[in-house]
Amino acid sequence: MTDRSDDEELWAAIAEPGRRRLLDILLSGGPATATALAADLPFTRQAVAKHLAVLERAGLVEGHRHGREVRYAVRPERLDVAARAMAAVAARWDSRLQAIKRLAESIHRAANQP
Repeated sequence: MTDRSDDEELWAAIAEPGRRRLLDILLSGGPATATALAADLPFTRQAVAKHLAVLERAGLVEGHRHGREVRYAVRPERLDVAARAMAAVAARWDSRLQAIKRLAESIHRAANQP
């Protein structure tokens, strides 16, 4: 994931809670059609189809035509890239938060010295 537009598309795709829910359903239940997915969600089949299109553009899911239906499945390799990208962001934030904590503790100690 070196291309910045890929990163932005990935983050935009997973930023929306409904799309994350779709990913969860596909991960737990396996490939499914937009119609089947809509049965498990509080939004319409058309909304599911739009969310799936965003996830597909980001490379997180792929659709395979079976007759008149398209069954969507998670692309595990892309999801792994996403998980590693999120872990890297979390590590950077942890490092920043630790630096802030050390600074605050230092200021607190300096303020409480006689």
